[in-house]
Amino acid sequence: MRGTRGVFLLAFFFPSFVQAAVMMDRAELMGVYRQAVLHNSDLAAARADFAARQEAVPQAWANLLPVISAGTTVESTRMNRDEPQLMRERSGTTVQANLKQPVFNAAFWFELKAAEASTAQAALELSAKEQELILKTAETYFEALRATDEQAASVAEEAALKQQLDQAQARLKGGLSSITDVLDAESAYDNAFANRKLAQRKVDDAFEQLIRLTNNTYVSIEGMQHQLPVSAPVPDSTQSWVDAAVGQNLALLASDYAVRAAEQNLNQRKSGHAPTVDAVASYRRGDNDSFGYSNPSDFGLDGYRSHVAQSSVALEMTIPIFSGGRTSSQSREAYDRLTQSEELRESQRREVVLDTRNFFRAVNSDIEQIKARRQTIISSQRSLKASKVGADVGTRNTVDVLNAQRQLFKAVRDYNNARYDYILNTLRLKEVAGTLSADDLLRLADYLKPDYEPQLDFLPPELIHASTAGRS
Repeated sequence: MRGTRGVFLLAFFFPSFVQAAVMMDRAELMGVYRQAVLHNSDLAAARADFAARQEAVPQAWANLLPVISAGTTVESTRMNRDEPQLMRERSGTTVQANLKQPVFNAAFWFELKAAEASTAQAALELSAKEQELILKTAETYFEALRATDEQAASVAEEAALKQQLDQAQARLKGGLSSITDVLDAESAYDNAFANRKLAQRKVDDAFEQLIRLTNNTYVSIEGMQHQLPVSAPVPDSTQSWVDAAVGQNLALLASDYAVRAAEQNLNQRKSGHAPTVDAVASYRRGDNDSFGYSNPSDFGLDGYRSHVAQSSVALEMTIPIFSGGRTSSQSREAYDRLTQSEELRESQRREVVLDTRNFFRAVNSDIEQIKARRQTIISSQRSLKASKVGADVGTRNTVDVLNAQRQLFKAVRDYNNARYDYILNTLRLKEVAGTLSADDLLRLADYLKPDYEPQLDFLPPELIHASTAGRS
């Protein structure tokens, strides 16, 4: 009672605290995604990489803009002559400013084009990372659900086999069965016990993955309703999905820009053989001593010191003739890098086509699997019921009942695996096609059950009672 009152007070004075605590205890899909966006280190690193790489554009632009510099020189010069006791000294200060504007420099323009292509590539790679996080969130979340349902099925199977063991021991005491039946039931129960322990470890591992993804701790999870619509991909054509993927896959689009950047880098290296033209302007101001304009016979005499200004404007052309083979070597390197990027793009394209076809087939197969596994559960329930009746009248033995029991729970696991495979393969198909977004998670979240209880909800309501009959 005191604990309930404490929660009430927290809810009254600090409603946001209670809400946060509830969200922390139970994982829900969109909450997990929001926390992943905030705390995922891989995404943060990708954003930092994009921010750094886009600085290449202003750096390349800087090469095409004027360079202005200013400075001052303070000097003192002493001169001795052969004449006796003739030593003169002069000193002066010069202030100067210089401006240099590239007029023609092909390398600078190609560097800018390469930087723009590289920045576009980085932006697409960041978007691909964001899509990857959406899929990673779904995979982590539904793998946790898969493990949770697996554990629930293991608990139900262990309870059912424990009941079979208790019945076999009771019949042995009543002289209605042999020790063999007891040993068979005991072996099946021990195996189920071990499987349940393994299933619990898988649940713990899955929740650890949620912690790693979000940096938050959860003790339960919202499950998926069995009413989730199961439908074929639209359009229902492999080639349509392949065409969409080739045109929209973010990683493939990024590889296109990688090739463009490599092409511009090659052009930049080749332009190292071309002449460059710069406009140069300078201005200097100082006294005649600092400029060296005084008469040598009057060197260092203040009476001859005057202020002097000098300005100049010029066009400078530089023609590269020989640089030790550096330019040719850099051109060959850039050509090989271009070839590398083209081959990587082709490899990426083939991978995208392969994945699209595989995921399209997987989704359609998962749909058939869900239907078939659901029917298998119904058939296994009937088989188990018939085996129990047969054991009671002597036409079946304990082994038959145990096998039917195991077959039923295998069908349960296969059904749940097919459900989660369908969800994840649908998302993977959308990712490879370049259309995956957070809205896909939002639509899935509509079918989550906030009060999901694995022991009750790991099967459709119309099947749960027959499958778990006799559980203690």
